[in-house]
Amino acid sequence: MMAASSEESIKDLVECVARAARITAFTGAGVSTECGIPDFRSPGSPWRVHKPIPFGDFVADEAARLEAWRRKFAIDDVHGDVMPGRVHRVLADWAAQDKVGCVITQNIDDLHRRAGLPEDRLVELHGNGTYAACLDCGLRHELAAVRPLVEAGRSPRCDACDGLVKSATIAFGQSMPAEPMRRALRASLDCDLFLALGSSLVVRPAASFPEIAKREGALLVIVNREPTPLDSVADLVVRGDVGPILEVAFRQACNLNW
Repeated sequence: MMAASSEESIKDLVECVARAARITAFTGAGVSTECGIPDFRSPGSPWRVHKPIPFGDFVADEAARLEAWRRKFAIDDVHGDVMPGRVHRVLADWAAQDKVGCVITQNIDDLHRRAGLPEDRLVELHGNGTYAACLDCGLRHELAAVRPLVEAGRSPRCDACDGLVKSATIAFGQSMPAEPMRRALRASLDCDLFLALGSSLVVRPAASFPEIAKREGALLVIVNREPTPLDSVADLVVRGDVGPILEVAFRQACNLNW
């Protein structure tokens, strides 16, 4: 394992990508911070000011539902106009070149899809915060229709089944979605290179996927500003902000004959 942010370590990263036949990328909050979305743990983060309401409280209490929606819209108002960043664009380009087969993300900001990553190559483990869904039948509901109801003092109900409507994200205490978990597991088992980008690798069960990939024989490469619990088992650790590092790696990769 090497841990550095030197030009040599970025060259090693590019060589790992070039040699790989089946790459799975795993992204955390660090890929979106340069877009203006602070991570959960940063001082001054809106997530600290508007703490998420636990799932059990949301289901049980109308006042909790209204407060959850109020906090969600308050956070959306802070960074609702963000655009995809360098990591999102690089991964979308590598997917178009068939270098990246799947991107597993912990993020709920929809920026991978907006950068052009095909939906069949994207696994959103923690859901998507740009729309809502019925907790009973799963019907999608647009936030533009939900917000006036919340501002009028009523939490939304599903038109199809009268079920509770919630932001299509996974709240604390809510079960992880089965199909994304299955897809993430398949992508971790099938890859020969697992790129962990901008993630602290402490949130479980998401952080188990790089461990699974490594155990099945894939190279594990971690690019992150801070140390992670898996640095000691990684084949390469590149320390620093993931956006600039992947941008340089992409420029170098463009000179290679894939």
